[in-house]
Amino acid sequence: MDRLITMRVFQTVADQGGFAAAARALDMSPATVTRFVADLERDVGARLLQRSTRRVSLTEAGAAYLTRVRAILANVDEARAVAQEYTMGMSGVLRVCAGPVVATHVLAPLVAEFRARNPAVRLDIHVRIGGDSPIADHDITLFSAPAGYDADVIARPFASSVGVLCAATAYLQRRPAPRTPQELPEHDCLLANHMHAHGGVVRLSHPEHADRMTEVALRPVCVVNHADTLMAATLGGAGIAVLSVDLVAEHLRSGALVRVLAPWTCGRYTLYAALPSRKFMPARTRAFLEFLTERTRVRIREALSE
Repeated sequence: MDRLITMRVFQTVADQGGFAAAARALDMSPATVTRFVADLERDVGARLLQRSTRRVSLTEAGAAYLTRVRAILANVDEARAVAQEYTMGMSGVLRVCAGPVVATHVLAPLVAEFRARNPAVRLDIHVRIGGDSPIADHDITLFSAPAGYDADVIARPFASSVGVLCAATAYLQRRPAPRTPQELPEHDCLLANHMHAHGGVVRLSHPEHADRMTEVALRPVCVVNHADTLMAATLGGAGIAVLSVDLVAEHLRSGALVRVLAPWTCGRYTLYAALPSRKFMPARTRAFLEFLTERTRVRIREALSE
């Protein structure tokens, strides 16, 4: 550390053109600055500065040495800045935007654990209700999209999800669970309106025959255009519904909902994190993405194994 101090003092003397000016810039006494430079010259075994009554100039050795010293001190300052950026990056505000469904069922259950790991980070969550919110206004924007999604945004996939057939225990106590997809039309089924718009046909896939779909036309007793309402009706025992597994993971784990016709699935979705830029990602953003990816994938995997 003493060597770095003497180098920095020498550089300041050269830049300021004198010992007194360097002393003022460094908040040191002129005698201390003189001593540091003398110690440095003694250490390197060469005169670095030419003193005169009017000015201080570099010797040939001093000019060559100063070039190397600048590079060394620049690297030291850069290394310090990198370390400080990482530390400082794990504090401050992380702005996250998500639609109501993703915010409620994917993001909100993870807040406590992330804060426990990173207590200096404050989450500023904006729930998008109607319309789009500019991606540039937030550090991360979360959304889900069906397979094949393509858009002109910087979006990183962090988990893959599927639709699963679910029902509450209360419903299954009244009606025995279907044993095959073909028995579904005999049940009270709840449908999202986009499925109903396609004639109420659901396309089911079995992991042992992933390349072959089984189509079943349902006669829904309830059609809903809001995912939380659909889930609440299912939790209330109104019937069987297709729900994205990332949204119902907590309910499957608690037993509030039960998978029907496992391991059949319906549709595939990808969860994305859109970023304002690929460059200069703060450490807190990177840490949140890694945490979000890890925990969401674990929750989905556990839910599918129920």
